[in-house]
Amino acid sequence: MSPVAIGYIGIGVLVLLLFSRMQIGACMAVVGVVGFAFVKGDIGPAFGLLKSVPLETFMQYNLSVIPLFLLMGAFATQAGLSEELYAGVYKLLGNLRGGLAMATVAACAAFSAICGSSVATGAAMAAVALPQMERYKYAPSLASGCLAAGGTIGILIPPSTVLILYGIITEQSIGKLFLAGFLPGILQAVFYIATIGLMTFINPNLGPKGESTSFRGKLMAVTKTWQTVVLFVIVIGGIYLGLFTPTEAAGFGAFGAFFVAVMKRKMTWRGFRESLVSTVGSSGMIFMILMGAMILGYFLSVSRVPFEVSEFTAGIPASRYVILSMILVLFILLGSIMDSMAIVLLTVPIFFPVIMKLGFDPIWFGILVTRVTEMGLITPPVGLNAYVIKGISGYSMKTIFQGVTPFIAADVFHVALLIAFPQITLLLPGLMGG
Repeated sequence: MSPVAIGYIGIGVLVLLLFSRMQIGACMAVVGVVGFAFVKGDIGPAFGLLKSVPLETFMQYNLSVIPLFLLMGAFATQAGLSEELYAGVYKLLGNLRGGLAMATVAACAAFSAICGSSVATGAAMAAVALPQMERYKYAPSLASGCLAAGGTIGILIPPSTVLILYGIITEQSIGKLFLAGFLPGILQAVFYIATIGLMTFINPNLGPKGESTSFRGKLMAVTKTWQTVVLFVIVIGGIYLGLFTPTEAAGFGAFGAFFVAVMKRKMTWRGFRESLVSTVGSSGMIFMILMGAMILGYFLSVSRVPFEVSEFTAGIPASRYVILSMILVLFILLGSIMDSMAIVLLTVPIFFPVIMKLGFDPIWFGILVTRVTEMGLITPPVGLNAYVIKGISGYSMKTIFQGVTPFIAADVFHVALLIAFPQITLLLPGLMGG
Protein backbone atom coordinates (compact mmCIF):
# COMPACT_ATOMS: atom_id res chain seq x y z
CA MET A 1 0.00 0.00 0.00
CA SER A 2 1.36 3.43 -0.97
CA PRO A 3 2.15 6.07 1.69
CA VAL A 4 -0.51 8.36 0.21
CA ALA A 5 -3.18 5.67 0.55
CA ILE A 6 -2.13 5.07 4.16
CA GLY A 7 -2.39 8.81 4.74
CA TYR A 8 -5.97 9.01 3.46
CA ILE A 9 -6.96 5.96 5.51
CA GLY A 10 -5.40 7.61 8.56
CA ILE A 11 -7.50 10.77 8.01
CA GLY A 12 -10.62 8.61 7.73
CA VAL A 13 -9.80 6.82 10.99
CA LEU A 14 -9.17 10.19 12.64
CA VAL A 15 -12.64 11.42 11.66
CA LEU A 16 -14.22 8.25 13.09
CA LEU A 17 -12.30 8.66 16.35
CA LEU A 18 -13.39 12.30 16.60
CA PHE A 19 -17.04 11.28 16.25
CA SER A 20 -16.48 8.74 19.03
CA ARG A 21 -15.84 11.78 21.31
CA MET A 22 -12.31 10.69 22.09
CA GLN A 23 -10.10 13.59 23.24
CA ILE A 24 -8.96 15.48 20.14
CA GLY A 25 -5.25 15.58 21.02
CA ALA A 26 -5.23 11.87 21.81
CA CYS A 27 -7.00 11.11 18.50
CA MET A 28 -4.36 12.91 16.49
CA ALA A 29 -1.50 11.37 18.48
CA VAL A 30 -2.81 7.78 18.09
CA VAL A 31 -3.42 8.14 14.36
CA GLY A 32 -0.05 9.85 13.92
CA VAL A 33 1.94 7.14 15.71
CA VAL A 34 0.14 4.17 14.11
CA GLY A 35 0.15 5.75 10.66
CA PHE A 36 3.84 6.64 10.91
CA ALA A 37 4.58 3.03 11.84
CA PHE A 38 2.68 1.72 8.80
CA VAL A 39 4.42 4.10 6.40
CA LYS A 40 7.88 3.29 7.79
CA GLY A 41 7.13 -0.40 8.23
CA ASP A 42 8.63 -0.30 11.71
CA ILE A 43 7.17 0.56 15.10
CA GLY A 44 10.52 1.84 16.45
CA PRO A 45 10.58 5.23 14.66
CA ALA A 46 6.91 5.72 15.56
CA PHE A 47 7.62 5.28 19.27
CA GLY A 48 10.53 7.64 18.79
CA LEU A 49 7.99 10.36 17.99
CA LEU A 50 6.41 9.88 21.40
CA LYS A 51 9.78 10.52 23.02
CA SER A 52 10.91 13.51 20.96
CA VAL A 53 7.79 15.44 19.88
CA PRO A 54 6.39 16.27 23.36
CA LEU A 55 9.77 17.60 24.49
CA GLU A 56 10.35 19.58 21.29
CA THR A 57 6.81 20.98 21.39
CA PHE A 58 6.70 22.06 25.02
CA MET A 59 10.19 23.58 24.93
CA GLN A 60 9.08 26.23 22.41
CA TYR A 61 9.39 29.63 24.05
CA ASN A 62 6.59 31.05 21.87
CA LEU A 63 4.06 28.76 23.53
CA SER A 64 4.45 30.52 26.88
CA VAL A 65 2.30 33.32 25.45
CA ILE A 66 -0.79 31.06 25.61
CA PRO A 67 -1.02 30.46 29.39
CA LEU A 68 -0.06 34.09 30.04
CA PHE A 69 -2.92 35.46 27.94
CA LEU A 70 -5.31 32.92 29.47
CA LEU A 71 -4.17 34.04 32.92
CA MET A 72 -4.75 37.65 31.92
CA GLY A 73 -8.34 36.82 30.97
CA ALA A 74 -8.90 34.90 34.21
CA PHE A 75 -7.60 37.77 36.35
CA ALA A 76 -9.70 40.26 34.34
CA THR A 77 -12.80 38.19 35.08
CA GLN A 78 -11.93 38.15 38.79
CA ALA A 79 -11.52 41.95 38.66
CA GLY A 80 -15.10 42.30 37.41
CA LEU A 81 -14.07 44.06 34.20
CA SER A 82 -16.76 42.26 32.19
CA GLU A 83 -19.47 43.74 34.44
CA GLU A 84 -18.02 47.24 34.13
CA LEU A 85 -17.76 46.98 30.37
CA TYR A 86 -21.36 45.89 30.07
CA ALA A 87 -22.51 48.62 32.44
CA GLY A 88 -20.67 51.21 30.35
CA VAL A 89 -22.08 50.26 26.97
CA TYR A 90 -25.49 49.57 28.53
CA LYS A 91 -25.68 53.22 29.61
CA LEU A 92 -24.79 54.28 26.06
CA LEU A 93 -27.09 51.97 24.08
CA GLY A 94 -29.64 50.60 26.55
CA ASN A 95 -32.33 53.18 25.73
CA LEU A 96 -32.45 52.12 22.06
CA ARG A 97 -34.76 49.46 20.68
CA GLY A 98 -32.66 46.29 21.00
CA GLY A 99 -30.13 48.37 22.93
CA LEU A 100 -29.39 45.73 25.56
CA ALA A 101 -28.49 43.20 22.85
CA MET A 102 -26.36 45.83 21.12
CA ALA A 103 -24.65 46.60 24.41
CA THR A 104 -23.97 42.89 24.88
CA VAL A 105 -22.22 42.65 21.51
CA ALA A 106 -20.21 45.81 22.16
CA ALA A 107 -19.20 44.54 25.60
CA CYS A 108 -18.17 41.19 24.09
CA ALA A 109 -15.94 43.04 21.62
CA ALA A 110 -14.38 45.11 24.41
CA PHE A 111 -13.84 42.12 26.69
CA SER A 112 -12.23 40.25 23.78
CA ALA A 113 -9.40 42.78 23.96
CA ILE A 114 -8.27 41.23 27.25
CA CYS A 115 -9.52 37.65 26.80
CA GLY A 116 -8.39 35.34 24.00
CA SER A 117 -11.22 32.81 24.25
CA SER A 118 -14.63 32.90 22.57
CA VAL A 119 -16.17 30.51 25.08
CA ALA A 120 -14.87 32.53 28.04
CA THR A 121 -16.11 35.79 26.47
CA GLY A 122 -19.59 34.39 25.85
CA ALA A 123 -19.83 32.87 29.32
CA ALA A 124 -18.59 36.00 31.11
CA MET A 125 -21.00 38.31 29.30
CA ALA A 126 -23.95 35.92 29.64
CA ALA A 127 -23.66 36.07 33.41
CA VAL A 128 -24.14 39.85 33.46
CA ALA A 129 -26.29 40.48 30.36
CA LEU A 130 -28.94 37.76 30.51
CA PRO A 131 -30.60 38.98 33.74
CA GLN A 132 -30.97 42.47 32.26
CA MET A 133 -32.44 41.23 28.96
CA GLU A 134 -34.86 38.94 30.80
CA ARG A 135 -35.86 41.85 33.02
CA TYR A 136 -36.85 43.92 29.95
CA LYS A 137 -38.70 41.00 28.33
CA TYR A 138 -36.28 40.42 25.48
CA ALA A 139 -37.16 37.49 23.21
CA PRO A 140 -35.12 34.44 24.30
CA SER A 141 -33.98 33.93 20.70
CA LEU A 142 -32.44 37.43 20.48
CA ALA A 143 -30.99 37.31 24.00
CA SER A 144 -29.25 33.96 23.47
CA GLY A 145 -28.37 34.62 19.84
CA CYS A 146 -26.52 37.89 20.51
CA LEU A 147 -24.57 36.27 23.35
CA ALA A 148 -23.55 33.20 21.36
CA ALA A 149 -22.59 35.28 18.33
CA GLY A 150 -20.99 38.09 20.34
CA GLY A 151 -18.80 35.59 22.15
CA THR A 152 -17.23 34.49 18.86
CA ILE A 153 -15.53 37.88 18.60
CA GLY A 154 -13.24 36.62 21.38
CA ILE A 155 -10.87 34.78 19.03
CA LEU A 156 -10.60 37.55 16.44
CA ILE A 157 -9.91 40.73 18.41
CA PRO A 158 -6.45 40.27 19.97
CA PRO A 159 -5.20 38.61 22.03
CA SER A 160 -6.31 35.34 20.43
CA THR A 161 -5.11 31.82 21.17
CA VAL A 162 -6.13 30.68 17.67
CA LEU A 163 -4.05 33.42 16.02
CA ILE A 164 -1.11 32.51 18.25
CA LEU A 165 -1.26 28.86 17.15
CA TYR A 166 -1.68 29.87 13.50
CA GLY A 167 1.37 32.12 13.77
CA ILE A 168 3.46 29.35 15.34
CA ILE A 169 2.66 26.61 12.83
CA THR A 170 2.94 28.89 9.76
CA GLU A 171 5.92 30.89 11.12
CA GLN A 172 4.10 34.21 10.74
CA SER A 173 4.46 37.24 13.03
CA ILE A 174 2.05 36.94 15.97
CA GLY A 175 2.23 40.71 16.43
CA LYS A 176 1.10 41.31 12.84
CA LEU A 177 -1.67 38.73 13.19
CA PHE A 178 -2.92 40.51 16.31
CA LEU A 179 -3.01 43.86 14.53
CA ALA A 180 -4.64 42.28 11.47
CA GLY A 181 -7.52 40.95 13.58
CA PHE A 182 -8.38 44.29 15.18
CA LEU A 183 -10.28 46.09 12.38
CA PRO A 184 -12.14 42.93 11.18
CA GLY A 185 -13.14 42.29 14.80
CA ILE A 186 -14.53 45.80 15.23
CA LEU A 187 -16.31 45.48 11.88
CA GLN A 188 -17.81 42.17 12.99
CA ALA A 189 -19.26 43.84 16.07
CA VAL A 190 -20.69 46.64 13.88
CA PHE A 191 -22.33 44.06 11.60
CA TYR A 192 -23.90 42.33 14.60
CA ILE A 193 -25.19 45.60 16.05
CA ALA A 194 -26.66 46.55 12.66
CA THR A 195 -28.31 43.11 12.48
CA ILE A 196 -29.91 43.66 15.89
CA GLY A 197 -31.12 47.09 14.77
CA LEU A 198 -32.71 45.61 11.65
CA MET A 199 -34.33 42.75 13.58
CA THR A 200 -35.88 45.03 16.20
CA PHE A 201 -36.98 47.51 13.51
CA ILE A 202 -38.93 44.71 11.80
CA ASN A 203 -40.23 43.29 15.08
CA PRO A 204 -39.98 45.75 18.02
CA ASN A 205 -41.19 43.10 20.46
CA LEU A 206 -37.89 41.23 20.09
CA GLY A 207 -36.00 43.85 22.08
CA PRO A 208 -37.91 46.65 23.89
CA LYS A 209 -36.16 49.84 24.94
CA GLY A 210 -34.44 50.02 28.30
CA GLU A 211 -33.92 52.91 30.68
CA SER A 212 -32.69 56.28 29.44
CA THR A 213 -29.51 57.72 30.93
CA SER A 214 -28.37 61.33 31.09
CA PHE A 215 -25.22 62.44 29.28
CA ARG A 216 -23.45 62.77 32.62
CA GLY A 217 -24.46 59.22 33.57
CA LYS A 218 -23.21 57.88 30.26
CA LEU A 219 -19.90 59.70 30.64
CA MET A 220 -19.37 58.39 34.18
CA ALA A 221 -20.19 54.81 33.14
CA VAL A 222 -17.73 54.93 30.24
CA THR A 223 -14.93 56.39 32.35
CA LYS A 224 -15.19 53.40 34.69
CA THR A 225 -13.89 51.15 31.89
CA TRP A 226 -10.48 52.83 31.86
CA GLN A 227 -8.71 49.78 33.33
CA THR A 228 -9.66 47.70 30.30
CA VAL A 229 -8.48 50.44 27.94
CA VAL A 230 -5.14 50.69 29.76
CA LEU A 231 -4.62 46.91 29.63
CA PHE A 232 -5.39 46.84 25.92
CA VAL A 233 -3.05 49.75 25.19
CA ILE A 234 -0.24 48.10 27.17
CA VAL A 235 -0.60 44.77 25.37
CA ILE A 236 -1.36 45.76 21.77
CA GLY A 237 0.31 49.18 21.87
CA GLY A 238 3.48 47.65 23.26
CA ILE A 239 3.59 45.08 20.47
CA TYR A 240 2.82 47.67 17.78
CA LEU A 241 5.53 50.06 19.00
CA GLY A 242 8.05 47.24 19.32
CA LEU A 243 8.51 47.80 23.04
CA PHE A 244 8.17 44.10 23.77
CA THR A 245 7.37 40.76 22.16
CA PRO A 246 3.91 39.15 22.30
CA THR A 247 5.13 36.89 25.12
CA GLU A 248 6.38 39.86 27.12
CA ALA A 249 3.14 41.72 26.36
CA ALA A 250 1.16 38.76 27.71
CA GLY A 251 3.24 38.85 30.90
CA PHE A 252 2.63 42.58 31.36
CA GLY A 253 -1.08 42.06 30.64
CA ALA A 254 -1.42 39.24 33.18
CA PHE A 255 0.35 41.28 35.84
CA GLY A 256 -1.75 44.33 34.98
CA ALA A 257 -5.01 42.40 35.29
CA PHE A 258 -3.84 40.93 38.61
CA PHE A 259 -2.88 44.40 39.86
CA VAL A 260 -6.31 45.80 38.91
CA ALA A 261 -8.08 42.95 40.72
CA VAL A 262 -5.98 43.52 43.85
CA MET A 263 -6.46 47.30 43.82
CA LYS A 264 -10.22 46.85 43.50
CA ARG A 265 -10.10 44.38 46.39
CA LYS A 266 -11.79 41.69 44.30
CA MET A 267 -8.90 39.23 44.28
CA THR A 268 -9.39 36.68 47.03
CA TRP A 269 -7.21 33.65 47.69
CA ARG A 270 -10.01 31.48 46.34
CA GLY A 271 -10.31 33.62 43.22
CA PHE A 272 -6.54 33.56 42.74
CA ARG A 273 -6.50 29.77 43.01
CA GLU A 274 -9.45 29.43 40.62
CA SER A 275 -7.66 31.65 38.09
CA LEU A 276 -4.55 29.50 38.24
CA VAL A 277 -6.48 26.24 38.05
CA SER A 278 -8.55 27.36 35.06
CA THR A 279 -5.42 28.62 33.29
CA VAL A 280 -3.55 25.37 33.88
CA GLY A 281 -6.55 23.30 32.75
CA SER A 282 -7.07 25.31 29.55
CA SER A 283 -3.33 25.43 28.81
CA GLY A 284 -3.01 21.68 29.31
CA MET A 285 -5.88 21.06 26.89
CA ILE A 286 -4.32 23.35 24.27
CA PHE A 287 -0.86 21.81 24.66
CA MET A 288 -2.30 18.30 24.40
CA ILE A 289 -4.03 19.22 21.15
CA LEU A 290 -0.85 20.88 19.88
CA MET A 291 1.29 17.83 20.72
CA GLY A 292 -1.17 15.50 18.97
CA ALA A 293 -1.22 17.79 15.94
CA MET A 294 2.59 17.78 15.77
CA ILE A 295 2.71 13.97 15.84
CA LEU A 296 -0.04 13.78 13.22
CA GLY A 297 1.92 16.30 11.15
CA TYR A 298 4.93 13.98 10.97
CA PHE A 299 2.70 11.15 9.73
CA LEU A 300 1.00 13.34 7.10
CA SER A 301 4.39 14.62 5.97
CA VAL A 302 5.85 11.15 5.30
CA SER A 303 2.58 10.07 3.67
CA ARG A 304 2.80 13.08 1.32
CA VAL A 305 -0.93 13.77 1.68
CA PRO A 306 -0.47 17.57 2.12
CA PHE A 307 1.59 17.74 -1.06
CA GLU A 308 -0.95 15.67 -2.99
CA VAL A 309 -3.82 17.85 -1.76
CA SER A 310 -1.83 21.00 -2.57
CA GLU A 311 -1.09 19.85 -6.11
CA PHE A 312 -4.67 18.72 -6.72
CA THR A 313 -6.30 21.86 -5.30
CA ALA A 314 -3.94 24.26 -7.05
CA GLY A 315 -4.57 22.40 -10.32
CA ILE A 316 -8.36 22.83 -10.23
CA PRO A 317 -9.37 24.75 -13.40
CA ALA A 318 -11.09 27.53 -11.49
CA SER A 319 -10.42 31.00 -10.15
CA ARG A 320 -8.18 31.11 -7.10
CA TYR A 321 -11.03 32.79 -5.25
CA VAL A 322 -13.29 29.82 -5.98
CA ILE A 323 -10.63 27.53 -4.51
CA LEU A 324 -10.30 29.83 -1.49
CA SER A 325 -14.08 29.76 -1.01
CA MET A 326 -14.07 25.94 -1.10
CA ILE A 327 -11.39 25.85 1.60
CA LEU A 328 -13.25 28.35 3.78
CA VAL A 329 -16.54 26.43 3.48
CA LEU A 330 -14.69 23.33 4.66
CA PHE A 331 -13.43 25.28 7.69
CA ILE A 332 -16.99 26.36 8.51
CA LEU A 333 -18.28 22.78 8.28
CA LEU A 334 -15.44 21.51 10.48
CA GLY A 335 -16.04 24.36 12.93
CA SER A 336 -19.58 23.11 13.54
CA ILE A 337 -18.30 19.78 14.89
CA MET A 338 -14.75 20.49 16.13
CA ASP A 339 -12.85 22.88 18.37
CA SER A 340 -11.38 25.88 16.49
CA MET A 341 -7.82 25.23 17.72
CA ALA A 342 -7.99 21.61 16.58
CA ILE A 343 -9.20 22.71 13.15
CA VAL A 344 -6.32 25.14 12.73
CA LEU A 345 -3.72 22.61 13.87
CA LEU A 346 -5.20 19.81 11.76
CA THR A 347 -5.96 21.56 8.48
CA VAL A 348 -3.73 24.62 8.15
CA PRO A 349 -0.58 22.51 7.51
CA ILE A 350 -2.49 20.91 4.61
CA PHE A 351 -3.98 24.02 3.04
CA PHE A 352 -1.33 26.64 3.84
CA PRO A 353 0.94 25.48 0.96
CA VAL A 354 -2.07 25.77 -1.36
CA ILE A 355 -2.73 29.34 -0.24
CA MET A 356 0.91 30.30 -0.73
CA LYS A 357 0.95 28.68 -4.18
CA LEU A 358 -2.16 30.65 -5.15
CA GLY A 359 -0.41 33.89 -4.13
CA PHE A 360 -2.60 34.92 -1.19
CA ASP A 361 -1.21 36.84 1.79
CA PRO A 362 -0.59 34.48 4.76
CA ILE A 363 -1.58 37.10 7.37
CA TRP A 364 -4.84 37.81 5.54
CA PHE A 365 -5.57 34.08 5.23
CA GLY A 366 -4.95 33.64 8.97
CA ILE A 367 -7.66 36.18 9.75
CA LEU A 368 -10.06 34.52 7.30
CA VAL A 369 -9.41 31.11 8.88
CA THR A 370 -10.05 32.51 12.35
CA ARG A 371 -13.16 34.30 11.12
CA VAL A 372 -14.80 31.26 9.52
CA THR A 373 -13.95 28.94 12.42
CA GLU A 374 -15.79 31.52 14.55
CA MET A 375 -18.84 30.90 12.39
CA GLY A 376 -18.57 27.21 13.20
CA LEU A 377 -18.92 28.03 16.91
CA ILE A 378 -22.57 29.00 16.32
CA THR A 379 -23.38 26.70 13.39
CA PRO A 380 -25.59 23.62 13.90
CA PRO A 381 -25.41 20.74 14.72
CA VAL A 382 -22.80 21.40 17.42
CA GLY A 383 -21.82 25.07 17.71
CA LEU A 384 -19.83 25.10 20.96
CA ASN A 385 -20.81 28.66 21.93
CA ALA A 386 -24.48 27.80 21.52
CA TYR A 387 -24.12 24.94 24.01
CA VAL A 388 -22.30 27.22 26.47
CA ILE A 389 -25.18 29.71 26.36
CA LYS A 390 -27.67 26.85 26.75
CA GLY A 391 -25.92 25.75 29.93
CA ILE A 392 -26.10 29.25 31.39
CA SER A 393 -29.53 30.36 30.17
CA GLY A 394 -31.51 27.12 30.17
CA TYR A 395 -33.03 28.00 26.77
CA SER A 396 -33.64 25.19 24.29
CA MET A 397 -31.13 24.56 21.49
CA LYS A 398 -33.91 25.24 18.96
CA THR A 399 -34.39 28.72 20.44
CA ILE A 400 -30.66 29.46 20.48
CA PHE A 401 -30.01 28.27 16.92
CA GLN A 402 -33.05 30.24 15.79
CA GLY A 403 -31.51 33.27 17.46
CA VAL A 404 -28.07 32.93 15.86
CA THR A 405 -29.38 32.48 12.30
CA PRO A 406 -29.51 36.23 11.49
CA PHE A 407 -25.98 36.60 12.88
CA ILE A 408 -24.72 33.79 10.65
CA ALA A 409 -26.17 35.72 7.70
CA ALA A 410 -24.25 38.80 8.90
CA ASP A 411 -21.12 36.65 9.13
CA VAL A 412 -21.43 35.67 5.46
CA PHE A 413 -21.55 39.32 4.40
CA HIS A 414 -18.66 40.15 6.72
CA VAL A 415 -16.41 37.40 5.34
CA ALA A 416 -17.29 38.41 1.77
CA LEU A 417 -16.25 41.98 2.58
CA LEU A 418 -12.91 40.84 4.03
CA ILE A 419 -12.24 38.79 0.88
CA ALA A 420 -13.21 41.62 -1.46
CA PHE A 421 -11.16 44.22 0.42
CA PRO A 422 -8.00 42.62 1.90
CA GLN A 423 -6.74 46.08 2.86
CA ILE A 424 -9.20 46.07 5.78
CA THR A 425 -7.17 43.25 7.29
CA LEU A 426 -3.70 44.32 6.14
CA LEU A 427 -3.83 48.05 6.94
CA LEU A 428 -2.52 47.92 10.53
CA PRO A 429 0.07 45.16 9.96
CA GLY A 430 1.38 47.21 7.02
CA LEU A 431 1.91 50.21 9.29
CA MET A 432 3.82 48.02 11.74
CA GLY A 433 6.55 47.27 9.17
CA GLY A 434 9.29 44.70 9.59
